[in-house]
Amino acid sequence: MDERVLRINEAAAYIKNILGDFEPLAGIVLGSGLGKLADKIENPTVIAYKDIPNFSVSTAVGHKGNLIAGQLGGKPVLAMQGRFHYYEGYPMEQVTLPIRVMKVLGIKYLFVSNAAGGVNFDYKIGDLMIIRDHLNLLPNPLIGKNMEEFGPRFPDMTRPYEPKLIKMMEEIASQEGIALKKGVYLASTGPTYETPAEYKYFRTIGADAVGMSTIPEVIVARHSSIPVFGMSVITNEAHDDYAEDYVNDGDDVVKAADAAADKMTLLFTRLISQLD
Repeated sequence: MDERVLRINEAAAYIKNILGDFEPLAGIVLGSGLGKLADKIENPTVIAYKDIPNFSVSTAVGHKGNLIAGQLGGKPVLAMQGRFHYYEGYPMEQVTLPIRVMKVLGIKYLFVSNAAGGVNFDYKIGDLMIIRDHLNLLPNPLIGKNMEEFGPRFPDMTRPYEPKLIKMMEEIASQEGIALKKGVYLASTGPTYETPAEYKYFRTIGADAVGMSTIPEVIVARHSSIPVFGMSVITNEAHDDYAEDYVNDGDDVVKAADAAADKMTLLFTRLISQLD
């Protein structure tokens, strides 16, 4: 058997041994400063990444590095309290391994979130953006021998983010009186924040928000035909007309994400509660 698949199965078996007959309906990946949602999970079982065979360790600010199993909105979920990034030096196989592990454990949906810079001039700090599509400037995680156990050599990406879930979220947000943006997320490698010229370029090619994650996880989920819902928290205004003394600050990004996390938690909880 493919050694990559053996590593995935080993990690899944370790988690399964702890969780017993727990069957997650949805997997959730929580980005920078967004781990607060994990605190809302009821009857949690917390497993540190460092204890799971073949998992990496989150080194990014605002990523606690736990896998949490429990109930959210009355439904069984597995939440990643922090993710792995290409910029941390991990190969794409490691960055995306948890998604395939969650697939083996039985998830039917994947929810992804991130902190992002708003390159769209209409976006402000604290805005929530439904990801309707993406632009990938990271290495594709499916490069290499295809894992036939998970999906086809050339998976379709016509609808990377599930239209049904997007429509459901828009209805929920309207009921809650929460304004949402909807746009295109672009991921580059990082770990540098982009230059003003790069922000202008990203806007020109169709991006509304920019970050350094998420898309590899989405590609791997879609490879396995898992429906995906994605949301970005706009944590800084990624424009190309800054004041001369402006700087991007990582701590400020985490603080802005934390401030918006309550709204995102409410929305995710309500949407997951409606899944079957």
